Amino acid sequence: MKEITDEIGFFEIVNERRSVRIFDQESPFDHQVVQKCLETAMLAPNSSNMQLWEFYRVPETSLLKIPLSKLCMGQKAGTTARELVVIVVRRKLWKSRAKANLEYIRECYRDADPKKLKRAMAYYKNLVPKFYSKYPFWSIIKQIIAWFVGLKRPMVRQVSSCDVRISLHKSAALAAMTFMYGMKAEGYDTCPMEGFDSKKVKKLLNLPKDAEINMIIGCGKGLPEGVYGRRFRVPSEQVIFKK
Repeated sequence: MKEITDEIGFFEIVNERRSVRIFDQESPFDHQVVQKCLETAMLAPNSSNMQLWEFYRVPETSLLKIPLSKLCMGQKAGTTARELVVIVVRRKLWKSRAKANLEYIRECYRDADPKKLKRAMAYYKNLVPKFYSKYPFWSIIKQIIAWFVGLKRPMVRQVSSCDVRISLHKSAALAAMTFMYGMKAEGYDTCPMEGFDSKKVKKLLNLPKDAEINMIIGCGKGLPEGVYGRRFRVPSEQVIFKK
C-alpha cells in the first residue's frame, strides 16, 4: 500500500472546509467534479462493505433544482447551490449487495486458505441475512438472543431494526463526509443540510418506497458572506479522553 506522506495537505483541507450557506452564481462550476468526488465517496468505509447507499445529483440545470431547494426549507445553501446531492440509504438492497460480495469473494479469494474462505462466505450467507432481514418479532428475537449470548461472551448488542437503521445512516454519513472533503480538495465548498421535507423530497425525486434520505448537500464556490462567523468548537479536553 502506498504511504501517504502529504499530511499537511489533508489537515489543511479539514481546517479549511466550512459549511458555506451562500454560493457564487457567477464563477465557473465544473459539475464533473461532483461526479468525481461521489465516485471517491464510494470508497468510504461502510458496515460489512454492504454499500447500502445511493447518491442523487440535481444540478442547477435540472427542472427539479428549484422545487428541491424549496423543500430544503428555502435555505440559501439550497437555493444558491450550483448542484444538490441527495444522500440516500437503501436497506432493501441488502440481498443484492450480499450477493455481490459473495461473488467477489469467490472470484478473488478462491486460492485463499479454505477455512478463511469458508468463514468469509458464511458471513454473507448466514450472519448478514440475520442482521438485515425483516420478519414479525424478528427484531425483538435478535435482541433476546444477543442478551443470552452476552451472558457468556462479548456480543454485539445493537441488533434491533432501529440499530440496523442507525448503522446504515452512519455508513452513508461517512460517504457524505468523504464527498465533502473531496469537493474542498477540488476548490469547491459544500453545506450538508438536515432541514428538509423528507416525504415531499422522496415524492419529487421519485425515490423508492424504502429509501431514507440521510442528508442533502449543497455544492458550489462559496462566497465570504456564506460563512456565518468564525468556527466554534468546545475545548478538546471536553470531548477527548484517555483511559
